[in-house]
Amino acid sequence: MSIGADNRLTRRLQGFLRGTRREYSAGHERPLGGYLAAVAGFGVYTAAWGAVVRLRGRPLPDRPAPWDVMLTSVAAFRLSRLLSKASVTSPLRAPFTRYVGSEGPAELHEEARADDGKDTVGELVTCPFCMGVWVVSTLTAGQLLWPRATRTAMGALTALAGADALQLAYTALVNKTDGD
Repeated sequence: MSIGADNRLTRRLQGFLRGTRREYSAGHERPLGGYLAAVAGFGVYTAAWGAVVRLRGRPLPDRPAPWDVMLTSVAAFRLSRLLSKASVTSPLRAPFTRYVGSEGPAELHEEARADDGKDTVGELVTCPFCMGVWVVSTLTAGQLLWPRATRTAMGALTALAGADALQLAYTALVNKTDGD
């Protein structure tokens, strides 16, 4: 392919992407390019750990054990909230977010910064649902590469989730008793 053909193809692709963004957003500013980069980054991340699993010759299970699915889901819930909402992890999110206020016990409400392309990362690190995709992928890789250590860490995160639930239940009970 000639350089001229490459340039025409590049211009057509850029025009297509600009038109798609304009039609999709319809007056709302959405960082589609950042989202595309995040999806590509996730693909590279999962492909990389998948390659490591394959190179190490670790056998894949026929299907995940139900206990591992339960343990992973509770651990992922807790770690996702810890990373995306906890006060103590706010320094990790600070370069990409702005503090808005408190949001529940020991959690913060933060908004993604809209400057310097930080909006996509800011949205990712403040959204426990978005963070959950990366956490589950990481825990899955850990189970395949270092099963004992990963299950131990997931057990600790699951215990923390249980302790948090008990703390919230206790606080609700005390508040109800004080109100009577």
